[in-house]
Amino acid sequence: DGKVYDAYVIYPRSHTNEANFVEYFVYQIMPDILENKCGYKLCIYGRDIYPGEDTASAIEKRMQKSRRLIILLTHQLLNCKEPAYDQHIALYNALIQNDTKVILLEMETIGTYKKLQESLRFIIKQQGTIKWKERYTVQPQSHNSKFWKQVRYHMPLALKSS
Repeated sequence: DGKVYDAYVIYPRSHTNEANFVEYFVYQIMPDILENKCGYKLCIYGRDIYPGEDTASAIEKRMQKSRRLIILLTHQLLNCKEPAYDQHIALYNALIQNDTKVILLEMETIGTYKKLQESLRFIIKQQGTIKWKERYTVQPQSHNSKFWKQVRYHMPLALKSS
């Protein structure tokens, strides 16, 4: 299908304390579970977009080469006045072009979704979210936990290299 990545990961980027867990999750836990244990290939901003690249076009190209978009929902995302560029492009691709499936991971209890942008609320209403319930555990969840099984259910079939 010409795709290079199984999923492009969108997460709020910030340098606050609550962001530390999200970044740990994105850079450590997700690659360990989804790439190392399940055979997927993720595209993560800050890891797979290189210094010197035009960020906007690099983001668009990587998303076009991804089978899924994974968006991490956090309070930080809720309180963000201006959504990140990658989030704009992702929602445009998912809703307007209708060519990419979105997987929403609710990293902390959001409660009401009223503060989210309308396009995200629409996707939540259509398909719901996958809730991370073990935020404060020392050991990341097993790849066979309910959370990771739900994530894998929404991912494309992994092409494991033998």
